[in-house]
Amino acid sequence: MEQQIGAERAAQVRDISLDIYHRARAHAESRGIILADTKFEFGIKDGRLIWIDEALTPDSSRFWPRDEYRPGSSQPSFDKQYVRDFLEGLRWDKQPPGPALPAHVVARTREKYREAYVRLTGREL
Repeated sequence: MEQQIGAERAAQVRDISLDIYHRARAHAESRGIILADTKFEFGIKDGRLIWIDEALTPDSSRFWPRDEYRPGSSQPSFDKQYVRDFLEGLRWDKQPPGPALPAHVVARTREKYREAYVRLTGREL
């Protein structure tokens, strides 16, 4: 990354990413959730580093219930892993267009996302 954007900008991206992650991880932990990983996307506008995409959502992160965490096994989650697992069970060449998701997969995914929202915010939608 340093070769593409320079050492100073790479350090800035690293420092900001770690700061955001550490604060989000601490909040999730206080709500009984492990923030296993996440991604951030940044860009440059008018010479300044900007955050350019959604972050810390079930689409960009892995959220695991702390009370159900079991090292060395697949973890229950509040993220898009449910959709991934469904798609992995299909005979699909992974080329566009993707298969339509059945209503039950959409409904279960919605439930998981809502549960993450309620647990993280303490509010109902």
